[in-house]
Amino acid sequence: MKFAEHIKVTNTGTHYETKVIAGNHLLSTDEPLDHGGQDKGPTAHQMLLSALGACTAITLRMYADRKQWDLQKIHVYLNMEKVMDGTEEITKIYQRLEFEGNLDEDKIKRLKIISEKCPVHKTLVGKVVVEEME
Repeated sequence: MKFAEHIKVTNTGTHYETKVIAGNHLLSTDEPLDHGGQDKGPTAHQMLLSALGACTAITLRMYADRKQWDLQKIHVYLNMEKVMDGTEEITKIYQRLEFEGNLDEDKIKRLKIISEKCPVHKTLVGKVVVEEME
């Protein structure tokens, strides 16, 4: 399956600030002051976590709407760290879901299972290859 997602990222020449064009949207990324940036936008890792969180929330909203559940708000909290697994360094992403609405425990458990079906989650846990684009 091929995606039609085209992203253009340009370093502005001002230290680490970048401008990202994603479809009709212009975003900025940067590094924090203590990493030599100007803190003019989220870091690349924050953007990665944001993509996962947004995809998770959208996937859960679609599911709950289809089931006609009383789900008013979805909160996705994310963090990540590098850890050693034996001799290998791995990246761990931690996600916590909170829901507002009239949901029983069975519905909450089901939503947590469905959260792993979001396309960004599946991409991150699957095999990913980055290749030169022509």
